[in-house]
Amino acid sequence: MKRRLSHLTAKGEAQMVNVARKPDQARRAIAEGAVRCGAATLKLLRDGKVPKGDVFAVARIAAIQAAKRTSELIPLCHPLPIHVVEVDLKIAHDAVQIRATVETIGKTGVEMEALTAVAAAALTIYDMCKAVDKQMTIESVRLLEKSKK
Repeated sequence: MKRRLSHLTAKGEAQMVNVARKPDQARRAIAEGAVRCGAATLKLLRDGKVPKGDVFAVARIAAIQAAKRTSELIPLCHPLPIHVVEVDLKIAHDAVQIRATVETIGKTGVEMEALTAVAAAALTIYDMCKAVDKQMTIESVRLLEKSKK
């Protein structure tokens, strides 16, 4: 049995999925990613001495802002009322680990918002540290969990 993709019409044209008849439900998604950095960069981050300022504060704000504006960035995403965006940034032995949790009550899930939050945080860390570390890489942006109640 061939399953039709919900974002395509019968003619294969892109479309926004109609969620009008779906019930509102509590929805949650968790995504993660990492910015792999050199030891010197991690020390600057740990000591709060990156020349551009408080990297984690700016990355956290970027993640929250990106989650709220996901429908403006991803063409077929529905605009959603975001109720909470939690962003956790941790320095690991060779990377900054990023985790974002997004929650809403709505007709569709918030996995794209959680993924977008992680990506924006990673890009912000990269941008703020690129002058001191030319070897950084953004890695493993992925969805860990999505749920509805």
